[in-house]
Amino acid sequence: MNFYRATFLEPVEDRDADGQIIQRYDERFHDRVSLRFLRGGENVMEARMQSRNPVIIGMRDSARARRVTSEWRVRIDGRLYDVREEPRPTEDRRNLEMLAEAGMVR
Repeated sequence: MNFYRATFLEPVEDRDADGQIIQRYDERFHDRVSLRFLRGGENVMEARMQSRNPVIIGMRDSARARRVTSEWRVRIDGRLYDVREEPRPTEDRRNLEMLAEAGMVR
């Protein structure tokens, strides 16, 4: 299994120079994660046709990891992943997994 250094980004509402509400993403923490690319299945194939690449992000269970919600983003090797579900414990209860979809390279 390959491991990557990931940056977790939390959404924050702010105001621009004109007073309009905007949403930006601030770095909250870094962690080591694993990526499992999903294959097969009708939903996975449909997502790929729409240039979305679903993955399972795995990481060690911690208090900060449990703060992640489906509104967060994760940056791994310059690629942004939109988190699609709250982290859930694995069967051994030592790690967490969450579904995410790769977006554009930034």
